[in-house]
Amino acid sequence: MGQTHARPLAGKTAVITGAGRRHGLGEAIALRLAEDGAAVVLSDIGRSVDAATPDRMIGGEEELLAVAQGIRERTGADISTFSCDVRQWVQVQALAQHAVSSRGGLDIWVNNAGIGYIMKPLLDVSPEDWTAVIDVNLTGAFFGLQAAAAVMAEQGRGGRIVNIASQAAKSGFAQAQAYTASKHGLVGLTRSAAIELGPLGITVNNVCPNHVTTGLGAWQNEYFAAKQGKTLDQYMAAMRARIPLGRTGLPADTANAVAFLCSEQASYITAESLNVSGGEEPH
Repeated sequence: MGQTHARPLAGKTAVITGAGRRHGLGEAIALRLAEDGAAVVLSDIGRSVDAATPDRMIGGEEELLAVAQGIRERTGADISTFSCDVRQWVQVQALAQHAVSSRGGLDIWVNNAGIGYIMKPLLDVSPEDWTAVIDVNLTGAFFGLQAAAAVMAEQGRGGRIVNIASQAAKSGFAQAQAYTASKHGLVGLTRSAAIELGPLGITVNNVCPNHVTTGLGAWQNEYFAAKQGKTLDQYMAAMRARIPLGRTGLPADTANAVAFLCSEQASYITAESLNVSGGEEPH
C-alpha cells in the first residue's frame, strides 16, 4: 500500500509539450510525474522554424535531450523525447502515436507549450503576432487535447488531460492581449471538452499559475519592469506585495498541482481551472 501511494502514476505514460527548457514549467512537471512513477515523453519544437520561434525562446533539440537526461539521472524513470511543433496537426498526431508505439499507451497529456514572449502595446500588435500566440497557446492545445483524447478513447481506460493556462485565463493584463485571449480560450475549451469526454473517464482541467520566474519569466520581469519605469527589484517587490502568501510561484508549485490532477485522488475533478497563485487570483 505504501508503495502505491509513493508512486501513484506507476504504469502510466505521460506526454508533456513545451518541456525542452531547463528550469521551465515543463521540466518541473516532467520531474514530478517521473517521481510519481510515470514514463514520460518530453516534447518541444526542437529548432527555430520562423520569426515567432526564436532560438533564445524555444526548447532546442540539444536542450530537450539535456532536460530528459537530467530527469532520467535524478529519478531513474523511463524518459524519451520527441520534437513537435504543436501548431502542426500532423506532428501532434505523430507525438501521440510515438507515446503509444514506444511506451505502449497514453494516459496523461499535459499541454504546456506556449508563447509568452510576444508582448506589445495593443496598437503595435501585428496580425502575425496575434496569429503566432493563438496558434501555439490555444490551437496547439486543442490539437494536443484532440490527439490525446482519440488515443485514450480507443484504449478505453480513461485518462487525464491538463492544460497549463495562467492567471491570464482569469484576468486581463496590459500588453498581453493575444496571450490573455488564448488563456481565456483554454477555459472554454476545457469546459466543453470535459463534458464530451467525461463519459469516457477522461478528465480535462487547467492549471492557472501566477507569475513564475522561469527563463521566460525572467525575460517577462525585465520587460515589464522597464515598461513601468521600475528597477527589477522594485518590480519584483511590488509583485510579492500583492500576493497574500508573499512570494512568487515556483515551477514545483505548478508541477504539484498537475500531479494531483493526474492522480486517482482527482478522479472526480474535471472542467476546472485551478488557481496556483498564492492567493493573488482568488476566483
